[in-house]
Amino acid sequence: MSLNSKQYQHQLPHFLSIAEFILPWLTPQELASISCTCHALSHLSKLISSVRSSDASRSLESHPIPYINNIDSQPYFYFLYTPICLTTSPTLVRQFWGHLANPNPNYNNPIPQSNFGMVSDVGGCDCSEKCEGECPCLVMRGAEVIIECGMCCDCELNCGNRETQKGVGAELKVVRVLNKGWGLFAAQFIHSGQFVCEYAGELLTTKEARERQQVYDGLAKDGSFSSALLVVREYLPSRKACFRINIDATRIGNVARFINHSCDGGNLSTILIRSMGALVPRVCFFASRDIKADEELSFSYGDVRHRAERLNCHCGSSCCFGTLPSEDT
Repeated sequence: MSLNSKQYQHQLPHFLSIAEFILPWLTPQELASISCTCHALSHLSKLISSVRSSDASRSLESHPIPYINNIDSQPYFYFLYTPICLTTSPTLVRQFWGHLANPNPNYNNPIPQSNFGMVSDVGGCDCSEKCEGECPCLVMRGAEVIIECGMCCDCELNCGNRETQKGVGAELKVVRVLNKGWGLFAAQFIHSGQFVCEYAGELLTTKEARERQQVYDGLAKDGSFSSALLVVREYLPSRKACFRINIDATRIGNVARFINHSCDGGNLSTILIRSMGALVPRVCFFASRDIKADEELSFSYGDVRHRAERLNCHCGSSCCFGTLPSEDT
């Protein structure tokens, strides 16, 4: 700094009061750079990193989701958080994260809802109270698609048929795993059939997904980059055509981006959730069996292995293929 010692001492309290609201907007690289300028900023940067590692969701979920790392010195993984899917590429390039008193001042409206819930002509129920088993929107659990109340229904968020619309449904933690990177773990016992979380990120067209995958493939060659682009296909009964859902959580997503692959199918089931009045379903994870606390969450990325450049699989299951599933996006 260009200030002499006396000037610096005089200006420091005011400067730090401003810095407390500026530093939480910085990326890890920027935070590391500015922490080298003086002892006070170094201390403040460490406090911000500590707050960030205590909750990956930036206070946007009902429970904090901490980072736990006993492998290396990386305190957290930096990405922009959204609890919902976004259909338009947002202009969001930074996100407030790490303030000691208020981790996220925009908690009540973190990111605009965009137009993900595009309205169809299908009408919803007229429930004014909490829907029970008689709700006309409800279908039996166990199918590949579940229907929930939506924007066309008169009921509110506390409705019993809006289970997956209230954010992450269990206490979770993000843990650094040897050979895998970060993984998502249960922080509590999760019952079979319980909703765990939605896969949230940017909803892309197939053209956009293919273009991004080409970029990600180039970045992944040095082994230090991994994408979180999920492609789900909903086939018609004829099996001759399908509806593709492309969700990219690489830059903007939620904690579901940390769920690793398991060749044995894992302990999560992938189920499409359709809300009454919405044209695009959401991809949600439910426990396929009872899951113990501290157990890693996983699901099968698929069984297609077409690409020449394959990534090694470290799922540890007895039926591990040795390589991660991959295909031409």
